[in-house]
Amino acid sequence: MSTSIDDTLAVQGDIPRHVAIIMDGNNRWAKRRFMPGVAGHKAGVDAVRAVVEHSAKQGVEVLTLFAFSSENWRRPADEVSALMSLFVLALEREVRKLHRHNIRLQIMGDVSGFTPRLQQLIRESEALTAGNTAMTLVVAANYGGQWDIARAARRIAEEVQAGTLQPQDINEQLFHRYTWLADLPPPDLLIRTGGEQRISNFMLWQTAYSELYFSPVFWPDFKQQEYQQALTAFAERTRRFGRTDDQLEGKK
Repeated sequence: MSTSIDDTLAVQGDIPRHVAIIMDGNNRWAKRRFMPGVAGHKAGVDAVRAVVEHSAKQGVEVLTLFAFSSENWRRPADEVSALMSLFVLALEREVRKLHRHNIRLQIMGDVSGFTPRLQQLIRESEALTAGNTAMTLVVAANYGGQWDIARAARRIAEEVQAGTLQPQDINEQLFHRYTWLADLPPPDLLIRTGGEQRISNFMLWQTAYSELYFSPVFWPDFKQQEYQQALTAFAERTRRFGRTDDQLEGKK
């Protein structure tokens, strides 16, 4: 069953149901320490653990982390290779910990671009944690928002061509059902670390009504305290979804 924006209205004081994070700043963190870029990515694993743990404690239902974009293949070959190795290592070491804490893991993106070994680990990890209910951790890997939208449009076009869908039936709600994570609430809060203030082709469809929070802190240093600052900032905002303040307060 898909989830629409109207199902997830949140007003001031709420913990976000779904937090999405662009984990930026690993390379710059390493460069400032005169270390290779991959050292920053390795250090970032500790931040992932901290944010996953804090999300679960705070009652966040879904946490989505942007780990590897479809554009990241353009990076130097040695860095891409190191990132893939780190991905494999993380799956081998961390998934059983997630499972023990009743956390479901989902990988969002075109996994066909990965090695057979990595694809197998992804399938095994998702299968192991499929029944877990405490929280859903989504890792976006080989993912891009434009790719997601184009993929949904292609699937809809195929159904129209097959005669199982009529063009006049296509609207925002139907289109949403063909995008990634359609069965989960859209992100309430989108965080980007590292000081940049853009969303870099991440969940373009799903973040239409997300609150945006930009942190200057590089990802390896983004731990519980920095994350809680983002959650606190979210709680102080009023989300209107096109409504007025009077409407939210129940006035005419």
